[in-house]
Amino acid sequence: MSISPTESVTPGVTGTTATGGLTATSSTAQPTDQMGKDTFLKLMVAQLRNQDPMNPTDSTAFLAQTAQFTSLEKMQDLANQSAQALAAQMSFGASGLVGKDVTYTAEDGTEATGTVGAVRFTATGPLLHIGDTDVAMNNIVAVGSSATAPTA
Repeated sequence: MSISPTESVTPGVTGTTATGGLTATSSTAQPTDQMGKDTFLKLMVAQLRNQDPMNPTDSTAFLAQTAQFTSLEKMQDLANQSAQALAAQMSFGASGLVGKDVTYTAEDGTEATGTVGAVRFTATGPLLHIGDTDVAMNNIVAVGSSATAPTA
């Protein structure tokens, strides 16, 4: 019995799917839209155990699946490292704005100007403390001694 790549796999559920494919059991709580390495290996073992002895699966298919999974893991690691680098860059950039005059979009949609007095680092990104207001980096419109936005 072979398992096609389009059959349903649901971590945390044991049994068969409506399409007749195998489902995997996961001991860790994973989101249903992500397959971990443990789930992948369990599926591969299930494929090997349930293959037709008269028509065994080609070993190159397993090698290709393993290579694809490894490649996907490495791309995810690279994406995570890029996100960390971006967060560090934003933190350094925010730190460099202390003492600078900035123009920012206020919560009511108007533009306001002030001097950055401090930076607070949060899980969602750095917040610039301007006067009595905390402003996110993406709300900054202009930076400079007069912090006026260029006119067209």
